Amino acid sequence: MTEIKKIRILIADDHSLIRVGVASVVSMQEDMELVGEADDGHGAVDEYRRLRPDVALIDLQMPRMSGLEAIIRIRQEFPTSRLIVLTTYAGDVQALQALKAGAAGYLLKSTLRHELLNVIRGVHEGGFHVPPEIANDIGMNAVREMLTDRELEVLLAVSRGLPNKGVARELGITEETVKAHVKSIFAKLGVADRTEAVTVAARRGIIDLTPGSGPKL
Repeated sequence: MTEIKKIRILIADDHSLIRVGVASVVSMQEDMELVGEADDGHGAVDEYRRLRPDVALIDLQMPRMSGLEAIIRIRQEFPTSRLIVLTTYAGDVQALQALKAGAAGYLLKSTLRHELLNVIRGVHEGGFHVPPEIANDIGMNAVREMLTDRELEVLLAVSRGLPNKGVARELGITEETVKAHVKSIFAKLGVADRTEAVTVAARRGIIDLTPGSGPKL
């Protein structure tokens, strides 16, 4: 009887429950085996280098080094690596960044039970996977310009509740210039007010509203 060649999998996620869950699901598959785990970006790179897995699942938000940076480093060293982003974030900008960095798949943790195994097998065979709703957002927003560095600064200041005068003071520009940037931001994001701008930008992954975080572009 021919022995089944197993897909060797590495998972990098700072949440132990996710790692345990993936390990449990993978352990029940005849054609898969979990060969390693990491709880931060540095560990992901080190373990990939040591184990050379067939497929690596990498969380975007991890301590010490982000999943995006880990993907970039792994792809630089191992151009043929097959990497799948594992994340809670459905933002199309983050997905696009990960895909540009070399990820072959983008998997939302909320869909793990339904899609994990099929996505692993598909990516291992050379395919790509992006959730339809994120792919649609990427396509819908591709024609819109990305925000400039200054617009990102303005948007981040706005997200902290600063009025135009406060934004102008913080960035060392005039209030009229701030108004012009805000108008441009509204047009690019397709929104009508400041609250909606911040909400849409956070959902798409353009800005990160977690404490101590900056723009994601």
